[in-house]
Amino acid sequence: MANYLQKGRAMAGNEWINGYLEAILDAGTKLSQQHRISSRLPLVGRAPSYSPTKYFVEEVVNQFDDTDLHKTWIKVVAMRSSHERNHRLENICWRIWHLTRKKKQIEWEDSRKLEKRRMEREQGSKDAAECLSELSEGEKEKGDSETPMLRINSDVQIWQDEHVQNKQLYIVLISLHGLIRGEDMELGRDSDTGGQVKYVVELARALGGTKGVYRVDLLTRQVSGPDVHWSYGEPVEMLTPGDRNSHVDSCGAYIIRLPFGPGQRYISKESLWPYIPEFVDRALAHITNVALSLGDQLEAGGGRPIWPYVIHGHYADAGEAAARLAGVLNVPMVMTGHSLGRNKLEQLLKQGRLSKEDINATYRIMRRIEAEEVALDAAEMVVTSTRQEIEEQWGLYDGFDVNLERKLRVRRCRGVACFGRYMPRMVVIPPGMDFSYVRMQDLGEGDADLAKMIGPDRAQSRRDLPPIWAEIMRFFTNPHKPMILALARPDPKKNVTTLLKAFGECRPLRELANMTLILGNRDDIEEMSGSGATVLTTVLKLIDKHDLYGQVAYPKHHKQTDVPEIYRLAAKTKGVFINPALVEPFGLTLIEAAAYGLPVVATKNGGPVDIIKALNNGVLVDPHDHNDISAALLKLVADKGLWMECRRNGLKNIHRFSWPEHCRNYLSHVEHCRSRHPGTSLEIMARVEEPMSDSLRDVEDLSLRFSVDGGDIKANDSISTIMEAIHQHQHDHTHTITNITSMFGPGKRQRLFVIAVDCYDTDGQILLPDFSMLIGKIMVFGGNDGRIGFVLSTGATGKETMAALQQCNKTPAVFDALICSSGSELYYPWRDLIADGDYGVHIDYRWPAEHVKSTISRVAKMEIKSEEDDLIVDEEACSWHCNAYSLKSGAKVRKVDAIRQELRMRGFRCNAIYTKSSTRLNVVPLFASRSYALRYLSVRWNIDLSKVLVFVGEKGDTDHEELLSGLHNTLIFTGLATSGSGRLFRDEENYKIEDIVPLGSSNMACLPAESFDASAITAIIEMAKAK
Repeated sequence: MANYLQKGRAMAGNEWINGYLEAILDAGTKLSQQHRISSRLPLVGRAPSYSPTKYFVEEVVNQFDDTDLHKTWIKVVAMRSSHERNHRLENICWRIWHLTRKKKQIEWEDSRKLEKRRMEREQGSKDAAECLSELSEGEKEKGDSETPMLRINSDVQIWQDEHVQNKQLYIVLISLHGLIRGEDMELGRDSDTGGQVKYVVELARALGGTKGVYRVDLLTRQVSGPDVHWSYGEPVEMLTPGDRNSHVDSCGAYIIRLPFGPGQRYISKESLWPYIPEFVDRALAHITNVALSLGDQLEAGGGRPIWPYVIHGHYADAGEAAARLAGVLNVPMVMTGHSLGRNKLEQLLKQGRLSKEDINATYRIMRRIEAEEVALDAAEMVVTSTRQEIEEQWGLYDGFDVNLERKLRVRRCRGVACFGRYMPRMVVIPPGMDFSYVRMQDLGEGDADLAKMIGPDRAQSRRDLPPIWAEIMRFFTNPHKPMILALARPDPKKNVTTLLKAFGECRPLRELANMTLILGNRDDIEEMSGSGATVLTTVLKLIDKHDLYGQVAYPKHHKQTDVPEIYRLAAKTKGVFINPALVEPFGLTLIEAAAYGLPVVATKNGGPVDIIKALNNGVLVDPHDHNDISAALLKLVADKGLWMECRRNGLKNIHRFSWPEHCRNYLSHVEHCRSRHPGTSLEIMARVEEPMSDSLRDVEDLSLRFSVDGGDIKANDSISTIMEAIHQHQHDHTHTITNITSMFGPGKRQRLFVIAVDCYDTDGQILLPDFSMLIGKIMVFGGNDGRIGFVLSTGATGKETMAALQQCNKTPAVFDALICSSGSELYYPWRDLIADGDYGVHIDYRWPAEHVKSTISRVAKMEIKSEEDDLIVDEEACSWHCNAYSLKSGAKVRKVDAIRQELRMRGFRCNAIYTKSSTRLNVVPLFASRSYALRYLSVRWNIDLSKVLVFVGEKGDTDHEELLSGLHNTLIFTGLATSGSGRLFRDEENYKIEDIVPLGSSNMACLPAESFDASAITAIIEMAKAK
């Protein structure tokens, strides 16, 4: 074997490659032996699976070029022998070589896509800059557009208690994933129940105790099942009680858990995406009920609903939900990303371990990114923790450009037109912290407790001291020295090894101080998987290399409740806290350390820059330079005057990171953003109380109603008998509905039937026979007694819709509402044939109108092979809230997601919808769509969405998917509307339909168009009742 290894080393030109390949061979042999042993053991008690083979393969693939691997393979082949190990080595070389080539090809393709996207973003910014470059006369008089940021921010008024005497605000927070409760939070239970859960609960509590805030609702998912605590199934949990007698007039803060998703069982956030529309509908019902209740309770309401002051979504899923709710209610929306999809995708691609397709399949990353883009479209404000998050993370998104946002803000401040362009406001508001656990006497009592620990009678005295102190002190030869404290996960990004190298190579620092490394919890490093084991192994090797025994503590276990005591111990030794991470998005531990009077040393990359600037209690260092790290630590530890100054500054300025300060900053910025938001004037129609004599007519089961109105119909009668009875019933009521307007009243409707079947032929013409048949049958089933209302929803214009109804001999007045031009127009034909002006005002916010018209003509066409007349403005189909474009047959145009991307890059916020079998493109306001219009009506008319039945075809316009999901029931006619526009919706590499629509949901049913009869509609109603 020794001769073979010597021959192999001589054979391989690259010693590193050779070493890794040998390690792979050895690991493979050991792994197969371990597998045979472990397969005979019970499942319980097995060590976590860890593959060293995977680790070494990744090292080879990521560190070496395919040409080096090819040379190694050639040499192995040339020295081929009959030895089994040689055959395995040859096979491994070949497989890894091809794996590296594939990785290289994927990286090249990804780099091309990224470069293309970068060029598109630059072009979008250039187009917007050119449009904004022409100054108006008013702007010329006021000076240059490059105004300092300080001047832009000067109009934000700080929230003061004396200025909010009469405010009684209702605030809605949304956080969907994870397990959320007010007490005993199970942080770390899984990847979804982490810091965000703690943050949103504490934010709700803090806002609930802020003067001027009357009620706070934290909306989340109701979860029940044997694998979770029963408390997560409680619909309501009070976080702070209301107290109208104190200085804070409030009814409290609450966690509101709404059921949505598969059976209320606990699922990961990646599986929640298709159920978000259901949550939105339930949240809409809850908010509407609370708004009505508050309107009755508070004098400010005057009996009118009090809508949320702001709706705040946390993370991508809740951001999309908040955007939808804000669009329906026309109230301001705020977003906090917490972590961002584009940044995660970029990092995963750089690692090279997964292709984009694999990343998307595992993390639903494209669906997440689109949700974040949707939230940016709707957001008035985005709350970030640091400026680095704004520039380096949000700057990756189509919907945000730092330079364009600044230009637009300057123009708004100067009263100059922005030509329909909009960018959300990014504000840095660091997370608040609860400092109530910090005992102030600790900050001034010196080292009395420490003397007990290390004095001559320490065995007797240590009983009163925290056990974690003894666990740390046992490592030190001289525990009197100042302690350098690092607290982080054993993750390579936390850069603990560079810190240890800095300590080990700086003799003055070693002589002056000890070091404590709190690196999570472990039992056996060999049983750990992933990079954590590698980091801890390296730490132990560095301690041995630099002979740091007696100077470095690295306890194996600690509890969360021990962390404050660890900070206290470091402060009592006059120590220093350090965060040497390569990049730190925020740096919460720096604030915690400052709260205990510890000076800090921190990385200069990321959030610590803002924290140190605010606290003025430490030094920033280059995390890659171990000499810089050691010099900063030595400076703080050795200079007692500087140490004390940093300590005082940290304690003096720590209030900037308290929850009261966070809430003041938050509400100040929200109030400033509301100043440019039009606000909502949404009214809710009162329900009409019916006399008791009419109670039978209010029966929801249509089969029973048929028996009352239709004579001797039995439950087991055939469909033909039922149909004959219905036709006889209609014959007996042949009078036309000439007095429909007198009996009409949305407040009387118990159900809504929404006809949203896009019946077009391939030329975009309405198929009149199908259209007429469909409306006729649905009208028959619904009856004309006023209990069921009818809404027609279409991408055609109001004029085209009226003409089609007349050609089918249908009276428009039988419809409660006509939703036309893809949701940009709303008519009440029983009243008049004029578009609803209130709805127009409701959707008008951010609508660029004429400013976007020419842009669409450019960006909607394909760059290659597109002709001038592929897409032209259709003036007859245009209206104030709809820019319509005609497409010729075979036109080379972009898909909807590509058009949205181009518009976002230019600061335009609108919806693009292909309709009429891809022969027309409707561009409508951001909050205008057939789905939004339906929910607008449900709120106005106070109709529960679970009482709504939507009829759609097999295919339809590009907004077809939006009509399928939600709390309402959906009936899909197969074999009807087979010519749609779906091919122009999104690219293949984007998210899939299963990320939008919960396939297999009990709310949806498919029915062949030819089988559409009374029994079918009855079954749908029964399904609705059974929910």
